[in-house]
Amino acid sequence: MTEPTQDKVSGHALIQSYLKTLTAQPGVYRMLDAEGRVLYVGKARNLKARVSNYARPSGHSARIARMIHATTSMMFLTTRTETEALLLEQNLIKQLKPYFNVLLRDDKSFPNILVSKEHAFPQIKKHRGAKKEKGNYYGPFASAGAVNRTLNQLQKVFLLRNCSDAMFQSRTRPCLLYQIKRCAAPCVGYVSEAEYGALVGDAERFLQGRSTQVQTKLAAEMAEASEAMEFERAAALRDRIKALTQIQQVQGINPRGVAEADVVALHMEGGQACVQVFFIRANQSWGNRDFYPRTGSGAEEPEVLEAFLGQFYADKEPPRLVLLSHPIDDADLMTELLSDRAGRRVEIAVPQRGEKAELVENAARNARESLARRMSESAAQSKLLEGLAEAFDLDAPPRRIEVYDNSHIMGTNAVGGMIVAGPEGFIKSQYRKFNIKGTDLTPGDDFGMMKEVLTRRFARLLKEDPDRETEAWPDLLLIDGGAGQVSAVASIMEEMGVEDIAMIGVAKGIDRDAGKEEFHRPGKRPFALPHNAPVLYFVQRLRDEAHRWAIGAHRAKRAKAVGATPLDEVPGVGAARKRALLRHFGSAKAVARAGLEDLKAVDGISAATAQTVYDFFHAKG
Repeated sequence: MTEPTQDKVSGHALIQSYLKTLTAQPGVYRMLDAEGRVLYVGKARNLKARVSNYARPSGHSARIARMIHATTSMMFLTTRTETEALLLEQNLIKQLKPYFNVLLRDDKSFPNILVSKEHAFPQIKKHRGAKKEKGNYYGPFASAGAVNRTLNQLQKVFLLRNCSDAMFQSRTRPCLLYQIKRCAAPCVGYVSEAEYGALVGDAERFLQGRSTQVQTKLAAEMAEASEAMEFERAAALRDRIKALTQIQQVQGINPRGVAEADVVALHMEGGQACVQVFFIRANQSWGNRDFYPRTGSGAEEPEVLEAFLGQFYADKEPPRLVLLSHPIDDADLMTELLSDRAGRRVEIAVPQRGEKAELVENAARNARESLARRMSESAAQSKLLEGLAEAFDLDAPPRRIEVYDNSHIMGTNAVGGMIVAGPEGFIKSQYRKFNIKGTDLTPGDDFGMMKEVLTRRFARLLKEDPDRETEAWPDLLLIDGGAGQVSAVASIMEEMGVEDIAMIGVAKGIDRDAGKEEFHRPGKRPFALPHNAPVLYFVQRLRDEAHRWAIGAHRAKRAKAVGATPLDEVPGVGAARKRALLRHFGSAKAVARAGLEDLKAVDGISAATAQTVYDFFHAKG
């Protein structure tokens, strides 16, 4: 690593001074400003040659010229290979988030469909995260909605169960899904293991892209049933064929010549970018997703697309083929990197004609339309933020609004919620929930709950960013409540030494009707906005979103509490052993009554664990 040695020189002259110490090795360089913040992270096949480009006093784009001018020091790391340099560059960008780099801001995982194979009668379900459970995974799907729609139709066609193993074990009669023809009811023996296995096989053939075989088979069975005058069975098979057709219609694009690919198209306009990704698996379209990467203050298409690929596939397995709308500069390095991550050959292509080019053009059109919608929404959002600043006498339109709300039932399962909004609308990746931990709170003490939430939130901010250098600090707090709530929040903020953040309390007003809200600010008289003011609707939307988020978190916590069993408290019994015990005995109550020898007979439960479970339930008497 080469440390900065210059104190006063900056710009291209400073960069020139580093050249004599650099070699022709591949590596990564960092450009830093006067305060030590990383401006840019870049990779190089040849560090000396790459950095020498920045040492020229002219011939740079406006973006690069600004970056060079702000540079007061540089850091370098050499690597053994160019691919290592690319990987290190992507990791540092994700970690440091430099201003001039392209940054993918949405890196959520994508859901899959799992056909679980841990049971004689496999379950079909949505799965997100690490693939630890035994079974066959199909995906990725673009969204939870795409998975849910497909699962819904698959249940109609193949009648596979989606209940948990514990629920399956405890059934004595078929559930509602059997009644509405969504399940074959294997739990009560209405279908044999072999018959159910055939249904599973058909479902997997469909998910593998062999839907024609499945439709042919179902059509033949329907004809047989009709000839045998089994009209009820023939009608059921007809409904299943119809459901199968509906899945294919919803999928829209089903390319014949592309079995597996991600189609990645970029559109840039007005300094903003939209990348549209279509997932093609088993000759079927499994949905699409749009992304809006930060463009690094003016990067060109090849750099934006290359950075997107490196960050997008950092934690996702690449397909065999990646189709792009634009060529990238280091396609050979990116191909090598993605192939290493996949453990097999990955091809990157920019098609010019044929079906592949049509797929890219379709994705590009979607990117173009999505960006136009976003820019229109962003303009409207900016106008609302300006109106908000004017209505509440703020110094400037807020860049980050945090809205807080609590949810509980008589003080139980209390949760605090925080949502965030800004110039681009709701920033859902920044939402937070706070499980209320205070033991000295009286049930329903909203002031106490709000104090705990805000104390935890701002204590963390003060610890992580005391100088307020990041965008994590809000410009405006919206509190669900009136004068009392605002006064309490103001005193909390004063205690923490954070008194310069504007805050507004939103009270329900007369008759608690929407549209009659009163707004409260510390030390000022309450006021209302005109009934039809756009800013009023905007504040209502913010408050309602915070309410929705807090209620959702409270319901999840309550559901978890309802689903809790005494097994949760047994030392040494984790999720896998708990599943094994419930699968074997059917309920926690039956586990508690079981004898020691019965516990030892459970698969996956050792003699020591069986003794621990037995002692836990029997040592209390």
